Amino acid sequence: MAGPAHHQLFSYGTLQYREVQLAQFGRLLEGKPDALPGHRITYIEITDPEVIAVSGSDRHPLLVASSEPSDAIEGTVFSITDEELASADDYEVDDYARTQVVLRSGTKAWVYLGAQTEQSPDGRSTAAA
Repeated sequence: MAGPAHHQLFSYGTLQYREVQLAQFGRLLEGKPDALPGHRITYIEITDPEVIAVSGSDRHPLLVASSEPSDAIEGTVFSITDEELASADDYEVDDYARTQVVLRSGTKAWVYLGAQTEQSPDGRSTAAA
């Protein structure tokens, strides 16, 4: 049995899929809608055959910082355990890096951003040099 939930994880992509949750966490996650301001979505091609098999796609969304303050990414925030966070890390390919952000609701949550981005002190991501 999984331990208590200690982490908030914001998903804007395949971690919201029923099949992915069952494969990665062994259960369906309960979540609530939220959004990440100051970002927009682009897409990347995934080459990891296991991730493609679980998600059903080789094209996955990727968040990037936006210069438009009105841009925001809608998604779901989930409460997960330490073990589930480690499983999410295993699922995400090297193109993603887990980063802590503040969502529209004020909730601090982990999110997977592009591995070539970094967070500024105000919680916005910026392209890494």
